[in-house]
Amino acid sequence: MELIDTHAHIDGEEYAEDRKEMLARAKAAGVVQIIDFGDSMESSERAFALAEAEEMVFAGVGVHPEEAFPMTDADDERLADWTKSKKVVAIGEIGLDYYWEKDQEKREVQRKAFIRQLSLARALDLPVCIHDREAHGDMMSLLKTEGRKNRGVIHCFSGSLEMAVELLKLGWYLGIDGPITYKNAAKAPEIIRRLPADRILVETDSPYLSPQPYRGKRNEPAYVRATAEFAAMLRGEDAEAFALQTTKNARELYGIPEGV
Repeated sequence: MELIDTHAHIDGEEYAEDRKEMLARAKAAGVVQIIDFGDSMESSERAFALAEAEEMVFAGVGVHPEEAFPMTDADDERLADWTKSKKVVAIGEIGLDYYWEKDQEKREVQRKAFIRQLSLARALDLPVCIHDREAHGDMMSLLKTEGRKNRGVIHCFSGSLEMAVELLKLGWYLGIDGPITYKNAAKAPEIIRRLPADRILVETDSPYLSPQPYRGKRNEPAYVRATAEFAAMLRGEDAEAFALQTTKNARELYGIPEGV
């Protein structure tokens, strides 16, 4: 089985004591490459450094909505400078998160940072990885206006089937993660069954969102296999064929070469 974990956060202190061993476990599980996403300027720098140091790791750089601040030209230039490396393949993780943030002025800061990074990705001709939590209405509105010429993935998709259909029409990929394996994943199974095979990416969001049977433990890229196997079962497909298709999708979106 060949898999790409298309969304992880493995540059932080959660893996400080066993990062090499964690990467070895990923390889043993069939993971050939991992995309490590920054969620702040600081973590983006760590993601860049990790991708430069580890052959199987690639990076995305960007500012997550929970870390949003009034960005400047200097911030744009710093992000763009990291993307000069062939190991940096995306702008992300960017987007909107209204789950925790209720203040309208701070939500506006999120929207402005999101729009700015969409523009940067277009200028750099790079895909984006988008975080959307409890902000579906504003997200769809912005993708149809500011983001209509962007390409990328809605990471850890949590919307409705109707939203999924609309996003597919707009050309977006959808990322699926560990929560699809939970018993309370009410709408996820039907959505996963309906998605076209060439628009699915598999992710872990490590160290978060561990799939069954690892729920409650620190997530890691090796566990993307459990998510892929569960999704294949829901779709009535061979797990290895499903894994190969999602790997092909990741390579097409992010321009990642075949792994070693």
